[in-house]
Amino acid sequence: MAERITMSLYNAQQAHQAIQTAWQHAKGWLMAGDQRLTLEIRPEKRSDAQNRRLWAMLADISAQVDWYGQKLTSEEWKDVFSASLKRTKVVPGLDGGFVVCGQSTSKMTKAEMCELQELMEAFGAEKGVRFRAPEGWE
Repeated sequence: MAERITMSLYNAQQAHQAIQTAWQHAKGWLMAGDQRLTLEIRPEKRSDAQNRRLWAMLADISAQVDWYGQKLTSEEWKDVFSASLKRTKVVPGLDGGFVVCGQSTSKMTKAEMCELQELMEAFGAEKGVRFRAPEGWE
């Protein structure tokens, strides 16, 4: 028996059928009596194409922008942009320094990822960043 079932819902008729199918799987597991299940319905997460574009854009920004006299890595830029998008807070770290309480980009929905990339495009335009073409996203 599979450990997980994931289904995309894209219209009411298809979603109804998918939920019925999911119920048949859940019913079997529940009737066996040895498992508790979790049902989650949420907006679709970012796509693989969005993820590839994100990391290409971060690499372009990292290579072309000095931030207050420092070069930041792609990962650091990701933290800067996601914190800015979510208006997150900064708290003192346990051993000094500061910690940004941000959101993981891997948990972002497609819409949130679009917002993040629009923020990056606007920042890039201000800083003169030349973003590579889609062929360079791999």
